[in-house]
Amino acid sequence: MSDDLNDDQYEVVIVRYGTRESTRSDVFLNYQVYAAQDAPITLDYFIWVVRGRERTFIIDTGFSEQGGRTRGRTMLIDPVDILRALDIDPLGHNDVIVTHGHYDHIGNLYALPNSRLLISPKEFDFWTSDMAGKEHFRHLSDAGEIDQLRTALAEGRLRFVEDGHQPAPGITVMEIGGHTPGQLAVTVQTPNGPVLLASDAVHFYEELDRDMPFIAVCDLPQMYDGYARIRHLLASRPHHLVTGHDASTLQRFPRLPGPLQEHAAVIGRTHPNTSEGQS
Repeated sequence: MSDDLNDDQYEVVIVRYGTRESTRSDVFLNYQVYAAQDAPITLDYFIWVVRGRERTFIIDTGFSEQGGRTRGRTMLIDPVDILRALDIDPLGHNDVIVTHGHYDHIGNLYALPNSRLLISPKEFDFWTSDMAGKEHFRHLSDAGEIDQLRTALAEGRLRFVEDGHQPAPGITVMEIGGHTPGQLAVTVQTPNGPVLLASDAVHFYEELDRDMPFIAVCDLPQMYDGYARIRHLLASRPHHLVTGHDASTLQRFPRLPGPLQEHAAVIGRTHPNTSEGQS
């Protein structure tokens, strides 16, 4: 990380930790209505780290080894090892923004037992309710991982945040329902312009460009409204858009130097040739 950042600027590290092959009809809702032929599609899985001069934020913690294995996902790098490679101590008092409660976004919270978690109250209330046990939702979560949220609340490590909250200067959360009731996206100011970490408010760039909802949906009108809100944001002030699962993501941004280079990109690094672990 560069020391040239202002107090309200950060670099954004994007790390692919997993992948899987699927079909378009398996990832886009009611794909048959588009009168298009089915075709293969790759989903990549990411965690994000936002690093400034004074604060670091982890955004989501990926799926666990067991959670990925039982669902047929390929883990490329253990997310906990990713944190260590970025000089983040999993046992430290870290700040973690939980964008939503799906298994591939909270799967390793157990490995960060001292971290402070930021989550939408709508998201927490939903996943700790009886509705979360309905089959349509249950297969996307893990009861033990949801219990990690309850534990964090009981220990005073969980903080509720809503739309527009700024956990630090230069970072703002957006609450965009649809995929889940309290899905969060995060805007981050960098020396190279603002970044919108959409997480699963937008899984694929095509999803936003063509108004094609993802198959996992909690509220379809809210999902469409979320797309419209993001398009308006990008039109009013261009952002670097980082989606939740698009396999083209790492080709869109400069690679992160160092041992994670094959699986990581960075936005906002003012000295792009600097190796990881050096200033």
